[in-house]
Amino acid sequence: MAEPPVRTGSDYEILDARFKRYLVHSVRMQKLGEGFRWTEGPVWIADADCLLFSDIPNNCIMRWIEGVGMSVYRQPSRYSNGHTRDRDGRLISCLHGQRAVVRTEHDGSITVLADRFEGKRLNSPNDVVVKSDGSIWFTDPHYGIIMDYEGEGRADEELPTSVYRIDPHTGALRLVSDAFGGPNGLCFSPDESRLYIADTGRMHEDHWAREIRVFDVLDSDAGRLSEPRFFYKPDVGVADGFRADEQGNIWTSAGDGVHCVTPEGEPIGKLRVPQTVSNVTFGGRARSRLFICATHEVYAIYLNIRGAVPL
Repeated sequence: MAEPPVRTGSDYEILDARFKRYLVHSVRMQKLGEGFRWTEGPVWIADADCLLFSDIPNNCIMRWIEGVGMSVYRQPSRYSNGHTRDRDGRLISCLHGQRAVVRTEHDGSITVLADRFEGKRLNSPNDVVVKSDGSIWFTDPHYGIIMDYEGEGRADEELPTSVYRIDPHTGALRLVSDAFGGPNGLCFSPDESRLYIADTGRMHEDHWAREIRVFDVLDSDAGRLSEPRFFYKPDVGVADGFRADEQGNIWTSAGDGVHCVTPEGEPIGKLRVPQTVSNVTFGGRARSRLFICATHEVYAIYLNIRGAVPL
């Protein structure tokens, strides 16, 4: 049975005793940078020992290096949002402005992986993950085409807001699900038997559930999933982006910080952050440092748990 909430300092809120094992009580949350407009899409580049993330309204990708600080990695970035890396270490990015998913090759050139489905333009690819078989899964809501602040507003919405899979061998694009108002963050469970996807609804429409749903992966090659089930809804704000740790817990963004949720959907603790969190990623020497994009700032905190990696 869960214990009553217990506060331990300014950085943690313990909702269940199980959360304590993931904390390093001698460390505090560290602010890595501030003064951005809307931070998103963090990805850890282990071989370069750096963090990349998007500042969407400023149309750039930023880079942070320990002991060096912040610098601009790419500008303009075509209003990039989510990022990940493929099995060959190449950067995979979702671009609002180009309405595309692209890959940065080792020589720095850019390859468009997907910008249309059945002849129609994608909306504004948002977040992306790569499965261990090399397939690329991404969400495509409308947020980047309905206003100028995070993309190129007033563009036509040619397709339903959906989730797609890019085949690693043929590059073919397959629709995985269109059962979302605004599909947003996504990640696989450590064994890749489950796929978690957030629905943050459609802009200016209040009737959407705005929750994380979980699917069983029935056939990865075909992009076939089970019917979705409710997984988790934060009690403050919405779940935007999230990542799984090695034990299958989901560390999700929320209005008051980062919530740690068990594979059964039970919230067991929070990392309190001063600003609304958009997305997170694990990184650092042992993948045990959680990097947090939060509105105008970026934070990091060491944990006693490692982020999951593809099989």
